[in-house]
Parts: sequence; structure tokens; C-alpha cells
Amino acid sequence: MRIAILSRNSNLYSTRRLVEAARERGHQVDVLNPLSCYMNINARENSIHRHGKELPYYDCVIPRIGASVTFYGTAVLRQFEMMGTYPLNESVAISRSRDKLRSLQLLSRKGIGLPTTGFADQPQDIPDLIDMVGGAPLVIKLLEGTQGIGVVLAETAQAAESVIEAFMGMKANIMVQEYIREAGGADIRCFVLGDKVIAAMKRQAKEGEFRSNLHRGGSASLIKLSPAERQTAIKAAKTMGLNVAGVDILRSNHGPLVMEVNSSPGLEGIETASEKDIAGQIITFLENNAKAHKTRTKGSRG
Repeated sequence: MRIAILSRNSNLYSTRRLVEAARERGHQVDVLNPLSCYMNINARENSIHRHGKELPYYDCVIPRIGASVTFYGTAVLRQFEMMGTYPLNESVAISRSRDKLRSLQLLSRKGIGLPTTGFADQPQDIPDLIDMVGGAPLVIKLLEGTQGIGVVLAETAQAAESVIEAFMGMKANIMVQEYIREAGGADIRCFVLGDKVIAAMKRQAKEGEFRSNLHRGGSASLIKLSPAERQTAIKAAKTMGLNVAGVDILRSNHGPLVMEVNSSPGLEGIETASEKDIAGQIITFLENNAKAHKTRTKGSRG
């Protein structure tokens, strides 16, 4: 197959591993910076150009689109989809998962466990917003934040009011969530591929930190999932419409709670912790699904 990987940096671990895994299986792979691609959109024959030349037809496209370029990156991915290329994750599913508030509302509608979350626009609603999530301590999150950036733990109601007022004063969109104390600064990253959790790891925050992101010095270790955690992760990925997802779960006194569903989960931490060839399994998934997609969409290119 001819595979395109949409990534702004071919040296990133995840991108390199996907290239290696695809080439080991005899596929042709091109890493394309989505920002260097531009589109010809018309009623007859859609195309994508790069560096003054039209790109060839690709059987599959693997989107590794960073949060900062979601709008343009998903537009490029959508163009590939219009041309009949099979996407590992669809553009609409990526957009859905990147909208933190919308994704929580969708998960809630499906009855998936979540931390109690509040969202408001007016400063006069802050006291009720704090009560709504069980009072302090509580977590305040910027909707546009990634990798733990823009996430604040407010230890007291007074501190929470001050932080929320400051964010509101800057016209920033924030949500407030209950603090799950029993999680102990740890969460579980479930790596979902298709309808299975193929690997899972526990991410533990470093001393004095409540955010467990590996980018923030958190540590990763292998963990055994309960059936409820496994089912929750698969259901959350399906709710978003994602074939590949990193579903972040907290262990609480009232069952697994989904924190976030990531449409471009990194491979380094999960491959290291699980000692599994996750990149290879992704390529196998493409091999098994792209052919059927091509048959269904035959004649749809252009």
C-alpha cells in the first residue's frame, strides 16, 4: 500500500515507529507536513498539492495532527477522505475529540463515567459552579490546553474563585471538575485499536505534582485493567468515532472515570511500558481495513 502520515516532524518517536513498521511490511510511506499541503476543491476532481506538485493517490492516511493545527490539519485530512483514501481516524472524529466540552457531553449522553464537570460564562455563577463539582479542592482546565498545560488544582474555594475569575477576565474558556483524591495523582492510559484495548499503562505524577503527564515528569508502568475499565475505554473511543485512541481513565470510588479521549496518542510511553509493537499493530489494522474501504468507495475519487 501507499501510506501517507500527516506529521509536522518526521523525527518524532511515534512518526518514526509508524514509518519503520510500514516499511518492514513492504509498504511505501511518505511523511507529509499538513501545513505544507494545499487543496484544490471543485466539483470534478479534488486534489492535494505540495511544493508545487500534485500528490499521488494514497491508499491510507495516518493523521498525527497536533492540537495547535487541528483546524487546518483536519481540512487536509478531509480532502484525503474526499479522494477515497482510508483514514486511520476520520477528520470528524478528531474534531469531535479535540473539543473537550463537546466530547464530555457526548460521553455523558452514553452514560460513560466522568468526573462531575461544570461550565459557565458569568462571574456571578462561580460560587454555584464550585458547589456543583463538590467544592474545593477542584481542578480548573483550559479547554484549549494540552499535555497538562492550563490545568490548575485549586486547594480552597477562595483560590478557585480567584483563578476562575482570572481566566474569565482573559476571555478564556475553562471548565471546572471535581478532584478525584483517591486516584492519588495517577491515571491509566488505555490504548484502543479498533474494538480492543491492546495495551494499558499507569501514569503516576511525580512528587508534589497532581498532573500525571509523562511530559511533566510522570512515570509509566504496566497495569492490569479491570473488565469495567476495558469496556469503558472501548465505549469512549467508539463514542468519539475513533479507530485509534488513547483513553485516559481515573480509578475512583465509584468506578472508572474518563478524563480525556486522545485522537493522536503517543507511542513511546505505551510501547516502552508494554513492550509491545503498537506501531506494527496499527499497520496491520490498516492492512485489514483499507482494502474493504477501497471496495466500498470505488469510483468515488474525484
